[in-house]
Amino acid sequence: MKKVLCVAEKPSIAKAVAGHLSGGVIRNTRNTGNKYIKNYDFNYRFPPPWGECSVTMTSVVGHTVSWDFADEFRRWKDCQPSALFDAATKQFVSPENKEVAANISSEARNAQILYIWTDCDREGEYIGTEVMDLAMKSNPRVEVKRAKFSNIERAHILHAAQHPGVLDERQAAAVRARIELDLRIGAAFTRWQTMLLQTVRGLDEQVVSYGSCQFPTLGFVVDRYKRVKNFVPEPFWSIRVIHKRDDINVGFSWDRGSLFDRMAVMVMYEKCLAAKVAKVVSVVKKPTSKWKPLPLTTVELQKQGSRFLGLSSQLVMNIAEKLYTQGFISYPRTETDQFDRGMDLRALVGKQTQSHAWGQFAQGLMEGGFSQPKNGTHNDKAHPPIHPVAYVAPDKLNADEKRVYEFVVRRFLACCSKDARGETTTIKLQYGEEGFHTTGLVVLERNYLEVYVYDKWTSSQELPVFTPGEIFNPTEATMTEGKTCPPGFLTEPELIALMDANGIGTDATMAEHIAKIIERKYVFARPMGRSGGEFSPSNLGIALVEGYDNIGFDMSLSKPFLRKEMEEKMKKICEGVMTRLDVVNSSIEQYREMFMKASQHSDVLKACAQRYLTPP
Repeated sequence: MKKVLCVAEKPSIAKAVAGHLSGGVIRNTRNTGNKYIKNYDFNYRFPPPWGECSVTMTSVVGHTVSWDFADEFRRWKDCQPSALFDAATKQFVSPENKEVAANISSEARNAQILYIWTDCDREGEYIGTEVMDLAMKSNPRVEVKRAKFSNIERAHILHAAQHPGVLDERQAAAVRARIELDLRIGAAFTRWQTMLLQTVRGLDEQVVSYGSCQFPTLGFVVDRYKRVKNFVPEPFWSIRVIHKRDDINVGFSWDRGSLFDRMAVMVMYEKCLAAKVAKVVSVVKKPTSKWKPLPLTTVELQKQGSRFLGLSSQLVMNIAEKLYTQGFISYPRTETDQFDRGMDLRALVGKQTQSHAWGQFAQGLMEGGFSQPKNGTHNDKAHPPIHPVAYVAPDKLNADEKRVYEFVVRRFLACCSKDARGETTTIKLQYGEEGFHTTGLVVLERNYLEVYVYDKWTSSQELPVFTPGEIFNPTEATMTEGKTCPPGFLTEPELIALMDANGIGTDATMAEHIAKIIERKYVFARPMGRSGGEFSPSNLGIALVEGYDNIGFDMSLSKPFLRKEMEEKMKKICEGVMTRLDVVNSSIEQYREMFMKASQHSDVLKACAQRYLTPP
């Protein structure tokens, strides 16, 4: 009987997969050197030519192998920071992971097949290669296979076991390139700017860390902050018409909106008054719809979780990861907003009929209300959109977990429902030489809105009857004055949208980058209840962004362009267009050039830090 070693990315997944493959009949559960990791022994019949096998299921705890510089470059004073762009590096098993690595090596020694069960994303492919390398050191002849799965529902796991694939070396190479670049670029700039700014009061003992994703993220916050602080309000004027009919005050808006020329508006307003009567130009009724949402992606989960649930994007992702490992939702790291036509979505809807909160709506979908979800424009070819895979009773979850799970379920049910339908009535007036309009909405069928409580679409006040061609004396006509308002500070959903649009980080890392600039005290986050949080930069954050901007780079380090270009190169590795070495070498040369220019103008960065951090 062949021996198969199965390795998952985390202990909870290993336990779940072992339970499904064994049918609940675990022959033996063994402790390992790591207190979180168990080895589960059982038998399982794989597809030919393997057949009935003796299986050991175990796991790692994320990355087992660490990267760092060779010993002669690790101490800050042993070399110039610029040397780190070319310095020798090493890969090693960190002390806290030695027992994890030893367990893999020991269990692989007598195995004929290594079956990788790491998460099916780019990072998971790389962790899979770490596991493979550790196993092959003790058993070079082991055959390596890869499980493809997006949730840990039993049927899905059994399908993955019966249809093994191979590790995607290109995706792993992209992660390897990113790790090396982040190490070299981050260390070089961190050491240089920290040592430069040590003489600035308040920074004498602080590490001023640099990250090629964190700095553009900080740049977005500083840019918005400056727009708010530098905003100068401007007055504007408009004309408003009100007509009372059938005890309803109907407000008509000026077609021009508003103008910044008071005298021009005054002339137009006086012409309206001189005309005395208004004429109904048209009354148009037409059907309208509010479209149901697209299937849920990681970026959308982070944005909407922050906006509607009042939770940070990082907390939303941590909870989603936990719900996934418990088998409640699908894999929460996906760019895909299209459901495959082969998925049995009705079966997933049917599981939610048990809920007291949305079960009746789900039942309605089962009884004829189901509508195929709309397709978005993204498909990462790896995972479906985020969706529930099991019904969970509310008492099984804590308060925050309930909110995230409920959002995922309601979003999924809304996707499987129909668009909301209504009717709009638009009335257009001619008053003097000016045009005015008003619009009323009547919601006829709420459909998806019944379950997706996060969207609002309500009937406006009822409009009385107006007839095309009729003439009347407006009840009231006024010239109004207002002032332009500054934008608000950047909110977390807005920041995530900017990062996504500019290619800063991946859908899986955006929340981490935001958390990092808060942890480094480059920005402060102020909670805003259910609308998420908003960010303002610290004096240090402003000084760093302004300093690098003032140096006059073609592409400032606080702007997204360089990092976006690097992320595009990572995709080219995955597509086989570029090699890992091509990407590492080209990106290093770009950042080395930036480093040399920053070094030549170090006085600019230091002057900014002194201006913002030294008290008067």
